Amino acid sequence: MSEHKTITEGRFLRFVDVDGWEFVQRTGSSGVVCIVAVTTRRQILLVEQFRPALNANVIELPAGLAGDLEDSEESLETAARRELMEETGYEAQNWTHLCNIVSSAGLTDEIVTVFRANRLRKTGPGGGDESESIVVHEVDLDSLNSWLNDAAGSGKCIDSRIYGTMTFLEMSPCQSPNKVINTQRAE
Repeated sequence: MSEHKTITEGRFLRFVDVDGWEFVQRTGSSGVVCIVAVTTRRQILLVEQFRPALNANVIELPAGLAGDLEDSEESLETAARRELMEETGYEAQNWTHLCNIVSSAGLTDEIVTVFRANRLRKTGPGGGDESESIVVHEVDLDSLNSWLNDAAGSGKCIDSRIYGTMTFLEMSPCQSPNKVINTQRAE
């Protein structure tokens, strides 16, 4: 059995040692979600926000933590729906679980659950919660690579999950390796 030792803990992170390997764990959440949201106009929703760890603006897919608010038992799908609305102002009728990915296996035990959101409808302002200042970008899929290159050329960082999930954008819903897990009528 592995020995698990907490080295130090802050408000949001715990630094641990397991059998001589040091890494970081999140505290106060039950998981991480990431959303690949594509509009009927074939535009992917991306968000941009300043990230102090990089001292730069970062282009990302909408994402966030599950169970970090009042509901510590929040499901990953519920968190994905909430984060999409908070960050972009969009709701989705169809949700598909695409995959689970590892953030950085040498640094953290974090696993990100990636959802695809389809049949989108703009119903709110987006921009994040009161602690965030998020800019929403609706980027044509046909020009995504050049758009990302331009963003990187202007000094913005690009989150690797965008590149990692671009494969799924090339699949039609019936080619997706996973089934639609929930269909909800957007109101």
